[in-house]
Amino acid sequence: MQTVRKILRKIFFRLIAALLLFEEWGWEPLAAVFARFARLPLWAWLERQISKLPPAGALLAFGVPMLTLLPVKLLALYLFGKGQTTLGLVLLLSAKIGGTAAMARLFQLTQPALMRLRWFAWWYPRWKSWKDGVLAEVRGSAAWRAGHQLKQRVKDWWKDLRH
Repeated sequence: MQTVRKILRKIFFRLIAALLLFEEWGWEPLAAVFARFARLPLWAWLERQISKLPPAGALLAFGVPMLTLLPVKLLALYLFGKGQTTLGLVLLLSAKIGGTAAMARLFQLTQPALMRLRWFAWWYPRWKSWKDGVLAEVRGSAAWRAGHQLKQRVKDWWKDLRH
């Protein structure tokens, strides 16, 4: 039983780590992409309204879009089941990337109000600390270091090639 538990824990850790790495990689750049829309007057007005929301409104503004992505992801699973793997994968990746971009920007706009919710102010630093610990463990792994070295070599090769 202990062996099965250890194996399941390793599998779960790797899945969570992969998800967190994707979120971490995409969070800031994708939020910046969405922030560029603020150059549009209507979008800028909408962002100002969101940032002025009280805590309960901020929670809705942050949470509802997350829930609206669930049917899209379920549709992708349905497409997988029907054998339309490519379409399902494109839909799933689009929902993941678009959802991450929207959620990242919405979090930037709503975080001050969300932190006024006692439970959120208690939960968020703990979540962030746990997430940072998982990411530190992944970044300390031999696979991560090897991938980082490979990435650096490819960058150096590309730089040499261009000159």
